[in-house]
Amino acid sequence: MANKNRNTAKGKQKQVNRKATQNASTSGKKGFLNFFKGVKQELSKVVWPTRDELVTDTIAVFVAVGIFAVAFWLIDTGFLAALKHLLGITLS
Repeated sequence: MANKNRNTAKGKQKQVNRKATQNASTSGKKGFLNFFKGVKQELSKVVWPTRDELVTDTIAVFVAVGIFAVAFWLIDTGFLAALKHLLGITLS
């Protein structure tokens, strides 16, 4: 029974490959339309986030960006203070 399922799956895969080859060989307007049909099919498979997930993820990104911005600012300020002290320079 397992072999029968494998053979059926292989047969279906061959049909899919044959159709893909036929679609790839088309040219011009038909190929262009097939591309957008494929895009539409793939977008229908996407699992879009809910509004709550989107808001939560957006807040997390803003917080992370803020933390990194402050960290880089502190590091930059520290290096600048160290260079001013070591080299005795002033920046106007």
